[in-house]
Amino acid sequence: MRIIVDADACPVTGIVERVAKERDIPVTLVCDTAHIFQSQYSQVVTVEKGADSADFKIVTISEKGDIVVTQDYGVASMCLGKGIYPIHQSGKWYTLQNIDQMMFERHIAKEVRRKSKKNHLKGPRKRTREDDEHFEESLKQLIEKVERAEIPSPEHENV
Repeated sequence: MRIIVDADACPVTGIVERVAKERDIPVTLVCDTAHIFQSQYSQVVTVEKGADSADFKIVTISEKGDIVVTQDYGVASMCLGKGIYPIHQSGKWYTLQNIDQMMFERHIAKEVRRKSKKNHLKGPRKRTREDDEHFEESLKQLIEKVERAEIPSPEHENV
């Protein structure tokens, strides 16, 4: 198992590295040239800046049984199809049971913005210590369940 992080604008990279280091799990941070990372622990993969270039790299290098940290529902959906365990920076696990609803809600929100000619709404609220603690606990639980094979590979879940 590896943890692969969609590192562009990811607020939990430090938490991921700390938890992974404690458990000796390799981490790969994927970013584009607009976000340069250096890490003492993680492998850093930098791709050319472009629409979805980091996303496609994440899906390409991820393998069955890996964990991917991403806020991108499209990346999460592609990962689920490969037997990868995606988790949102909020700590929410993406599953075959919730991904369709999440993708639909994203589509509806985009349509509402398009019709109202508002391309940018207010960003997310400021991240709190409680948000970080929740993500860390959720990540630890996911790692433990994957290591103990307590949750089936996503592509084999019953829908």
